[in-house]
Amino acid sequence: MYNDAIDLATFYSTGLGQVARRLIRRKIRKIWPDLRGLSIMGMGYATPYLRPFLSEADRILAVMPSQQGGKYWPDGGFNKVIVCEDDELPLQDSSIDRIVMAHSIECTEQLRPMLQEAWRVLTGDGRLLIIVPNRRGIWARFERTPFGHGQPYSSSQLSRLLRDNMFVTQSTELALYIPPYPSRVFLRSAGGIEDIGSRWLKQLGGVLVVEAEKQIYAASKIKRHRTRGAKLLPISATRITNIEKH
Repeated sequence: MYNDAIDLATFYSTGLGQVARRLIRRKIRKIWPDLRGLSIMGMGYATPYLRPFLSEADRILAVMPSQQGGKYWPDGGFNKVIVCEDDELPLQDSSIDRIVMAHSIECTEQLRPMLQEAWRVLTGDGRLLIIVPNRRGIWARFERTPFGHGQPYSSSQLSRLLRDNMFVTQSTELALYIPPYPSRVFLRSAGGIEDIGSRWLKQLGGVLVVEAEKQIYAASKIKRHRTRGAKLLPISATRITNIEKH
Protein backbone atom coordinates (compact mmCIF):
# COMPACT_ATOMS: atom_id res chain seq x y z
CA MET A 1 0.00 0.00 0.00
CA TYR A 2 1.38 3.39 -1.00
CA ASN A 3 2.11 6.17 1.45
CA ASP A 4 0.15 9.34 0.77
CA ALA A 5 2.01 12.08 -1.10
CA ILE A 6 1.22 14.48 1.76
CA ASP A 7 2.95 12.22 4.30
CA LEU A 8 5.95 11.71 2.02
CA ALA A 9 6.36 15.44 1.42
CA THR A 10 6.05 16.07 5.16
CA PHE A 11 8.81 13.55 5.93
CA TYR A 12 11.23 15.10 3.44
CA SER A 13 10.59 18.54 4.95
CA THR A 14 11.89 17.39 8.35
CA GLY A 15 15.51 17.43 9.45
CA LEU A 16 15.70 13.64 9.31
CA GLY A 17 14.12 13.58 5.85
CA GLN A 18 16.55 16.18 4.52
CA VAL A 19 19.53 14.21 5.83
CA ALA A 20 18.16 10.96 4.37
CA ARG A 21 17.68 12.65 1.00
CA ARG A 22 21.23 14.01 1.03
CA LEU A 23 22.82 10.68 1.97
CA ILE A 24 20.86 8.75 -0.66
CA ARG A 25 21.68 11.37 -3.30
CA ARG A 26 25.37 10.74 -2.60
CA LYS A 27 24.93 7.08 -3.52
CA ILE A 28 22.95 7.93 -6.64
CA ARG A 29 25.72 10.27 -7.80
CA LYS A 30 28.29 7.57 -7.16
CA ILE A 31 26.40 5.27 -9.55
CA TRP A 32 25.35 7.96 -12.05
CA PRO A 33 27.98 10.73 -11.99
CA ASP A 34 26.92 12.32 -15.28
CA LEU A 35 23.48 12.24 -16.92
CA ARG A 36 23.89 15.12 -19.34
CA GLY A 37 21.71 14.87 -22.42
CA LEU A 38 19.63 11.93 -21.15
CA SER A 39 15.91 11.56 -20.47
CA ILE A 40 15.12 10.70 -16.84
CA MET A 41 11.91 9.55 -15.20
CA GLY A 42 11.02 9.09 -11.55
CA MET A 43 8.47 6.51 -10.41
CA GLY A 44 6.69 6.41 -7.07
CA TYR A 45 7.85 9.41 -5.06
CA ALA A 46 11.27 10.07 -6.56
CA THR A 47 11.24 13.87 -6.81
CA PRO A 48 13.48 14.39 -3.73
CA TYR A 49 16.22 12.61 -5.69
CA LEU A 50 15.59 14.15 -9.11
CA ARG A 51 16.25 17.81 -8.37
CA PRO A 52 20.05 17.65 -9.04
CA PHE A 53 19.27 16.48 -12.58
CA LEU A 54 16.98 19.38 -13.51
CA SER A 55 19.78 21.42 -15.05
CA GLU A 56 21.59 18.37 -16.39
CA ALA A 57 19.11 16.08 -18.10
CA ASP A 58 17.71 16.71 -21.56
CA ARG A 59 14.22 15.74 -20.36
CA ILE A 60 12.90 14.88 -16.93
CA LEU A 61 9.50 13.89 -15.54
CA ALA A 62 8.05 12.20 -12.47
CA VAL A 63 5.28 9.59 -12.59
CA MET A 64 3.32 9.25 -9.36
CA PRO A 65 0.76 6.47 -8.80
CA SER A 66 -2.87 7.48 -8.45
CA GLN A 67 -3.11 5.49 -5.20
CA GLN A 68 -0.46 7.77 -3.69
CA GLY A 69 -1.59 11.07 -5.16
CA GLY A 70 0.62 13.72 -6.68
CA LYS A 71 2.48 16.86 -5.73
CA TYR A 72 3.35 19.74 -8.05
CA TRP A 73 7.07 19.70 -8.84
CA PRO A 74 9.37 21.52 -9.10
CA ASP A 75 8.31 24.57 -7.14
CA GLY A 76 8.80 27.73 -9.15
CA GLY A 77 8.86 25.96 -12.51
CA PHE A 78 6.66 24.18 -15.01
CA ASN A 79 5.04 21.07 -13.55
CA LYS A 80 6.79 17.83 -14.50
CA VAL A 81 4.54 15.43 -12.57
CA ILE A 82 2.13 12.94 -14.16
CA VAL A 83 -0.34 10.95 -12.07
CA CYS A 84 -1.40 7.62 -13.57
CA GLU A 85 -1.70 3.90 -12.87
CA ASP A 86 1.73 2.44 -12.11
CA ASP A 87 1.19 -0.47 -14.51
CA GLU A 88 0.09 1.75 -17.45
CA LEU A 89 2.65 4.43 -18.23
CA PRO A 90 1.50 6.98 -20.83
CA LEU A 91 4.84 6.86 -22.65
CA GLN A 92 6.14 5.41 -25.89
CA ASP A 93 8.33 2.33 -26.06
CA SER A 94 12.08 2.94 -25.62
CA SER A 95 11.61 6.62 -24.77
CA ILE A 96 13.46 6.92 -21.42
CA ASP A 97 17.20 6.53 -20.70
CA ARG A 98 17.13 6.33 -16.90
CA ILE A 99 14.42 5.52 -14.33
CA VAL A 100 14.61 6.21 -10.59
CA MET A 101 12.14 4.26 -8.44
CA ALA A 102 11.61 5.41 -4.85
CA HIS A 103 8.83 4.50 -2.40
CA SER A 104 7.52 2.31 -5.20
CA ILE A 105 8.74 -1.31 -5.35
CA GLU A 106 7.92 -1.96 -1.69
CA CYS A 107 4.43 -0.42 -1.92
CA THR A 108 2.83 -1.32 -5.24
CA GLU A 109 0.20 -4.04 -5.63
CA GLN A 110 1.12 -4.31 -9.32
CA LEU A 111 4.79 -5.18 -8.91
CA ARG A 112 5.50 -7.28 -11.99
CA PRO A 113 3.28 -5.26 -14.37
CA MET A 114 5.00 -2.12 -13.12
CA LEU A 115 8.46 -3.53 -13.76
CA GLN A 116 7.34 -4.69 -17.18
CA GLU A 117 6.19 -1.17 -17.99
CA ALA A 118 9.53 0.19 -16.82
CA TRP A 119 11.25 -2.31 -19.14
CA ARG A 120 9.03 -1.25 -22.04
CA VAL A 121 9.73 2.48 -21.83
CA LEU A 122 13.49 2.15 -21.26
CA THR A 123 15.82 2.47 -24.22
CA GLY A 124 18.00 -0.45 -25.32
CA ASP A 125 20.86 0.62 -23.05
CA GLY A 126 18.55 2.07 -20.39
CA ARG A 127 19.19 1.73 -16.68
CA LEU A 128 16.85 1.38 -13.72
CA LEU A 129 17.80 2.58 -10.23
CA ILE A 130 15.75 1.35 -7.27
CA ILE A 131 15.74 2.85 -3.77
CA VAL A 132 14.13 0.36 -1.39
CA PRO A 133 14.23 -0.44 2.36
CA ASN A 134 16.89 -2.99 3.29
CA ARG A 135 15.48 -6.02 5.10
CA ARG A 136 18.57 -6.18 7.30
CA GLY A 137 18.58 -2.51 8.19
CA ILE A 138 17.02 -0.78 11.18
CA TRP A 139 14.96 1.70 9.11
CA ALA A 140 12.64 -1.07 7.90
CA ARG A 141 11.68 -1.82 11.52
CA PHE A 142 10.30 1.58 12.45
CA GLU A 143 7.15 3.07 10.93
CA ARG A 144 8.06 6.64 11.82
CA THR A 145 9.58 7.07 8.35
CA PRO A 146 8.30 6.00 4.89
CA PHE A 147 11.09 3.40 4.75
CA GLY A 148 9.34 1.50 7.54
CA HIS A 149 6.30 0.78 5.35
CA GLY A 150 5.73 -1.85 2.69
CA GLN A 151 7.87 -4.87 1.79
CA PRO A 152 11.61 -4.52 2.50
CA TYR A 153 14.13 -6.50 0.46
CA SER A 154 17.55 -8.05 0.85
CA SER A 155 19.98 -7.48 -2.01
CA SER A 156 19.62 -11.10 -3.14
CA GLN A 157 15.81 -10.90 -3.12
CA LEU A 158 15.85 -7.72 -5.17
CA SER A 159 18.34 -9.20 -7.65
CA ARG A 160 16.09 -12.23 -8.17
CA LEU A 161 13.05 -10.00 -8.64
CA LEU A 162 14.87 -7.95 -11.24
CA ARG A 163 16.20 -11.01 -13.04
CA ASP A 164 12.69 -12.50 -13.21
CA ASN A 165 11.52 -9.28 -14.87
CA MET A 166 14.27 -9.01 -17.47
CA PHE A 167 16.76 -6.79 -15.66
CA VAL A 168 20.34 -7.56 -14.64
CA THR A 169 21.76 -6.02 -11.45
CA GLN A 170 24.86 -3.95 -12.19
CA SER A 171 25.73 -2.36 -8.85
CA THR A 172 24.44 -2.19 -5.29
CA GLU A 173 25.05 0.54 -2.73
CA LEU A 174 23.68 0.94 0.78
CA ALA A 175 22.77 4.17 2.55
CA LEU A 176 21.26 5.38 5.84
CA TYR A 177 23.47 3.87 8.50
CA ILE A 178 22.31 6.54 10.92
CA PRO A 179 19.43 5.51 13.23
CA PRO A 180 15.98 6.74 12.10
CA TYR A 181 15.69 9.23 14.98
CA PRO A 182 15.46 13.03 14.67
CA SER A 183 18.25 13.47 17.21
CA ARG A 184 20.45 16.51 16.57
CA VAL A 185 23.49 14.48 17.54
CA PHE A 186 22.77 11.86 14.88
CA LEU A 187 21.84 14.44 12.25
CA ARG A 188 24.97 16.51 12.79
CA SER A 189 27.14 13.37 12.70
CA ALA A 190 25.34 11.76 9.76
CA GLY A 191 28.24 12.04 7.31
CA GLY A 192 30.74 10.45 9.68
CA ILE A 193 28.32 7.70 10.70
CA GLU A 194 27.64 6.99 7.05
CA ASP A 195 31.35 6.65 6.25
CA ILE A 196 31.91 4.29 9.20
CA GLY A 197 28.87 2.21 8.30
CA SER A 198 29.88 1.92 4.66
CA ARG A 199 33.30 0.66 5.74
CA TRP A 200 32.49 -1.68 8.64
CA LEU A 201 28.75 -2.47 8.52
CA LYS A 202 28.30 -2.90 4.78
CA GLN A 203 25.08 -4.96 4.87
CA LEU A 204 23.26 -2.99 7.56
CA GLY A 205 22.39 0.23 5.76
CA GLY A 206 18.75 1.22 5.98
CA VAL A 207 18.26 1.51 2.23
CA LEU A 208 19.43 -0.39 -0.84
CA VAL A 209 20.30 1.67 -3.92
CA VAL A 210 20.44 -0.81 -6.80
CA GLU A 211 21.18 -0.17 -10.46
CA ALA A 212 19.93 -2.65 -13.07
CA GLU A 213 20.34 -2.92 -16.82
CA LYS A 214 17.61 -3.86 -19.27
CA GLN A 215 17.93 -7.31 -20.88
CA ILE A 216 17.31 -6.84 -24.57
CA TYR A 217 17.08 -10.52 -25.51
CA ALA A 218 14.02 -10.98 -23.31
CA ALA A 219 11.87 -8.59 -25.35
CA SER A 220 9.52 -11.34 -26.56
CA LYS A 221 8.26 -11.83 -23.00
CA ILE A 222 7.09 -8.26 -22.60
CA LYS A 223 3.48 -7.42 -23.34
CA ARG A 224 2.89 -4.80 -25.98
CA HIS A 225 1.56 -1.43 -24.94
CA ARG A 226 -2.20 -1.54 -24.43
CA THR A 227 -4.07 -0.35 -27.48
CA ARG A 228 -6.76 1.24 -25.34
CA GLY A 229 -4.16 3.67 -23.99
CA ALA A 230 -3.06 4.54 -20.50
CA LYS A 231 -5.43 6.19 -18.09
CA LEU A 232 -3.60 9.43 -17.60
CA LEU A 233 -5.02 11.55 -14.82
CA PRO A 234 -4.44 15.28 -15.39
CA ILE A 235 -2.40 16.71 -12.56
CA SER A 236 -5.05 19.38 -11.98
CA ALA A 237 -7.63 16.68 -11.26
CA THR A 238 -5.62 14.73 -8.73
CA ARG A 239 -4.72 15.20 -5.10
CA ILE A 240 -2.05 17.87 -5.32
CA THR A 241 -0.51 19.12 -2.10
CA ASN A 242 0.72 22.61 -1.41
CA ILE A 243 3.47 21.56 0.92
CA GLU A 244 6.59 23.57 0.24
CA LYS A 245 9.37 21.66 -1.50
CA HIS A 246 12.66 21.50 0.38
